[in-house]
Amino acid sequence: MERIVVVGANLAGGRAVETLRGEGFDGQIVLIGEERDRPYERPPLSKEYLAGTKEHSKLFLRPAHYYEDERIELLLGQRATRLDAASKTVHLANGHTVSYDKLLIAAGATPRRLRVPGAELTNVFVLRTLPDADAIRAALQRGARVVVVGAGFIGMEVAATCRQLGAEVTVVEPLSAPLEAVLPRQIGEQLAAIHRAHGVEFRFGEKVVGFRGHARVEQALTDSGAAITCDLAIVGIGVVPEDGWLDGAGIARQNGVLVDDLCRTSMPDVWAAGDVANWWHPELRRRLRVEHYENAQQQAVHAAKAMLGNGTPYAPLLYFWSDQYDRNLQVVGYPEPGDQLVWRGRPPHEPWAVFFLREERLVAALTVNMVREQVAARQIIRKGGAVDPAALADLDTDLRALARAL
Repeated sequence: MERIVVVGANLAGGRAVETLRGEGFDGQIVLIGEERDRPYERPPLSKEYLAGTKEHSKLFLRPAHYYEDERIELLLGQRATRLDAASKTVHLANGHTVSYDKLLIAAGATPRRLRVPGAELTNVFVLRTLPDADAIRAALQRGARVVVVGAGFIGMEVAATCRQLGAEVTVVEPLSAPLEAVLPRQIGEQLAAIHRAHGVEFRFGEKVVGFRGHARVEQALTDSGAAITCDLAIVGIGVVPEDGWLDGAGIARQNGVLVDDLCRTSMPDVWAAGDVANWWHPELRRRLRVEHYENAQQQAVHAAKAMLGNGTPYAPLLYFWSDQYDRNLQVVGYPEPGDQLVWRGRPPHEPWAVFFLREERLVAALTVNMVREQVAARQIIRKGGAVDPAALADLDTDLRALARAL
């Protein structure tokens, strides 16, 4: 009986094994995960779960009995340490090996750590896993003083949740605005204004160079000489693909595991999907490695189908979202530096949106509490026709009608 092994019991791994069974694969399926929990959703960890408004049981992709019912063997709390592609075996930290006929690498990513003095102190956290969120919840008392290191999506979501729970929040970020690494500074400045209105303090252009305290963190030290008093610190400075266990396996890697548009690696019978995969986008004609929920989910489905011989080129339109306070941010498409920005509505008045134009074509859109405009923007981007910037900016323009006209 053919055996398919999936390394990574996360969103990508979970959706992959569901798809394998759903597509009619009747062989053995083994799902290996370093965490002790079965596959769950991570986005609530920085929002509803951290805030205490979403129950633990609501995080999981499937109830526990699903895996037994579908004959999916779970090897949880087991870390993959090495791949022997010649013998088609995955080596685990406990000394056991698991053989495969086909393998999906869905190992995800690992948070970057601050390598600074005092980073080992109690109450210096990263947020990636369910145990991470539980530890932060336990430390996050009302009135707590929180330092958030990094103003990316995780940092901004955590800052919003902490403020809503009554904590004092200071965000330290070396760039000049939130999300400046992925979005234009003008947009980040508007997001910073939303957070400031809720009482968040920002220290832009500064880096955390150390922590100070007696067993428990008491201060975060920055390169400006500041010592910020805190009861806990949450570090959100990005992630790196979890592919170190593939050293020596002979699989091509560069910023993750290199795959083609069918999610195939350079090694026969081995595929990769999710945060760990650096894939070739056939429409954009370039490689991407994306760390968002929707990509992990959809790419895993594509990879599973490809493993069964039913693959189609994976050419998604990038989509991700973020909830901060009562704002729902959604981004669709692939914005790039130099794109023309067209504002629809103007902060601080809400709702508002920003459209990204390139050679008169809409290539991306960011919306804040504008669901209908987000749907219309997706349609316009897919159709690829030239659009009038003035029409996009005019609040009286029905963007759905504009999309139909294209």
